[in-house]
Amino acid sequence: MVHVDKFVINILSSKEMREYDRVRVYIDEDFTAHNHFTALGSMYFLHESIQAIYQFDFKAQNYKEVVGKEVHTTCLQNNSMIEKERFAQDFWPEFKWSRKGYIRTRWRLQNRTFDLVNIHLFHDASNLIAWKSPSTFPGNRRKALGHVLSRITDARYEKVPFLIFGDFNVRLDTQRVVETLCSTASVETILNGDAEDVKKVIFQEQGNDHKVLLRIESKTFDYFDQDVFRQNNGKALLEFDRELATFFDEICELDIEFPPSYPYSEVNTEGTQYANTRCPAWCDRILMSPSANEVVIKGRYVYDLMGLSVCMGDHKPVFLYFQLTD
Repeated sequence: MVHVDKFVINILSSKEMREYDRVRVYIDEDFTAHNHFTALGSMYFLHESIQAIYQFDFKAQNYKEVVGKEVHTTCLQNNSMIEKERFAQDFWPEFKWSRKGYIRTRWRLQNRTFDLVNIHLFHDASNLIAWKSPSTFPGNRRKALGHVLSRITDARYEKVPFLIFGDFNVRLDTQRVVETLCSTASVETILNGDAEDVKKVIFQEQGNDHKVLLRIESKTFDYFDQDVFRQNNGKALLEFDRELATFFDEICELDIEFPPSYPYSEVNTEGTQYANTRCPAWCDRILMSPSANEVVIKGRYVYDLMGLSVCMGDHKPVFLYFQLTD
C-alpha cells in the first residue's frame, strides 16, 4: 500500500499519458476500515480528443461534467461519484475477514450512458478442497456476482448498459482438469497424521519409473508440463471454464483467444511462466450486459492480455479495445 501514491503520481506525470487531460482516480486505501475496505482501485483517463464527458453523482442523481484531474483515496464510502461495497461476511462465513467487493461508476459520453464496474470475487482457499468437486468456493463467487448484478440493475437508478471487469477469481473445474491430465496415473495421498487431514496428493505414471505428473498441496499445483496451459492459448481447457455459465442470460463475453491469466511467476525473468501455486485459469475477465455487447460487436474490437512476455505480477491484466461504428 505504501507504493500506491507514488504509482499514481508516476502515471499521471508520465509522457505517455500527457494527452489524457482529464482523470478520475478512486483507490480504496483505508485498510483499517474493515467493514468497507476492498483494496480496489479504478483509474479513468480521458483523452483530449473527447469533447465532453459527464459522470453520474449517485447521491444527487445528476451528471457532472468531468474537468481537470482528481485523485480520491480516502473516505470513498462517502464519495457520491462512486458506488462501493465490500461483500458481507455471510458471503463467505468460513473466512474470518475478506476485502472482496466492487466499485461502480456511471458515465455519459456522446449521448451514450454506461456503467463501469470494477470487481474482485472470492478465491480458492485450498487446492486440496478445490480439486474435490463440488467445493464451496464456486458457490461463494456465484453468490457475490449475483449480488453485484442485482445491485447494478435494481430500481434505484435508470438501467443502462454495463461492463464488469477485474479479478473474478473464477477457476476451471479442477477435478475434471486433473482427471483429463492424469487419466492413467496412479494416485498417492499423503496425510498429516489424521485420516481426514490430507497433506498432499501425488499423481504418478504407472510406468516410466513412476514419473510424477502432478503434485497438489493446499497452495501448490505443480504439473510437469506447463505447455498444456499455453498451447493454442489453452483453448482445449476452455470446456472446463463453466463457472460463469449460470449468468449467461444476463451477461456476455467476447471469445477468449488468450491463455489463462493466472497464476504467473512474479520473478522478473519468468514473464511467460506460470507459478506452481494454482491450476491456471481465466481469472481476469471483462463481461458486459447484452446491450453493451451489441454496441461493442458492431465495431472493431480486441480482447486480450497485457504483457504477454513480461512479468506483470501473478495476474496478467485483460484489456478490451473497441472502436464504435458511429
